Amino acid sequence: MHTLYNSETFLVNHLLAFPEGQTKCADMPDQPVLLRHGFEIVDKRSGKEVYLDGSWAEIFQQRLLQWQQNQPSQEEVEDTLAQYAELAQTPVCVH
Repeated sequence: MHTLYNSETFLVNHLLAFPEGQTKCADMPDQPVLLRHGFEIVDKRSGKEVYLDGSWAEIFQQRLLQWQQNQPSQEEVEDTLAQYAELAQTPVCVH
């Protein structure tokens, strides 16, 4: 897991799947693994998070690439994350 963004209102983590073909973690073979990468967006204001995978993750990945090229303001980033956060239903739990 890599933290991509962390502000007073949002946290964005990139969760990586294991390399193709690998289905078990060598250190913990009984633990499940992600089949593909995804992004976790945490809305710190509401205490909820949304996990994007599949086509949602691909769209978000494209947005990240655009941000790398265009260097948006923090306000632009926060506005975009707020749109995704509207999908958040899962309460954040300490784990």
